[in-house]
Amino acid sequence: MRYCIQSDDEETLFGPARGCAGFHQRLLRFDAAGGEQEPVDGDDVLYVLRGSGAATVGGEKVELRPGTALYRAEGVGWSIDEADGLELLSVIVHDPLPGDGTRHAVVAIDDVEAGEATAGRQFRLLAPCPSVTQFVGYIPAGRAPDHYHRYDEVVYVLEGDGALHVGGESEPLRRGSCIHQPAKLVHSLENRGPGEMLVLGVFRPAGSPAEAYYVDGTPAHQY
Repeated sequence: MRYCIQSDDEETLFGPARGCAGFHQRLLRFDAAGGEQEPVDGDDVLYVLRGSGAATVGGEKVELRPGTALYRAEGVGWSIDEADGLELLSVIVHDPLPGDGTRHAVVAIDDVEAGEATAGRQFRLLAPCPSVTQFVGYIPAGRAPDHYHRYDEVVYVLEGDGALHVGGESEPLRRGSCIHQPAKLVHSLENRGPGEMLVLGVFRPAGSPAEAYYVDGTPAHQY
């Protein structure tokens, strides 16, 4: 299934070469200080998957631990100053929107309240970026009804086992699986349990992760 990749080893997960023109989803790994990082063409939202370290982002010293989210506007420099098994998921946003003047931001997931979404699911909004919404979604065991979103999205499975269902095809999901869901793609994400599934999503245009529509166009969630 071209919408789903099962890989823990590739640095580039989704991008233009894989039919995802708006994003460049990639893994970054550091076992020691990495120094000044190369500039990228676009805004960048990052999330610490595992390990620990420290960075300087736009002149601000930042502690890095699992659950830390970062936003860097296009042109903002950053460096990895310390790293111990550090792994980050980065999503570069091509052709970003003009911002409100905020050039970078840091958010810890434990400091964010959860919101409600479709089929008993919850989410926490993370690093603020004018072009996209970055969030962690919490999915209970079970399968949601087929639905679609009006936004273009890349997803990374943080925890849990399940399946992605699209057009009569199914692809297993596990920790490290990544998904590209183009706008209006009818799909269903299933958590096969027994525990909760956690996913990290980034979508554009920015909005609410709760916004979803059934196949007939009716809203799947009132918020």
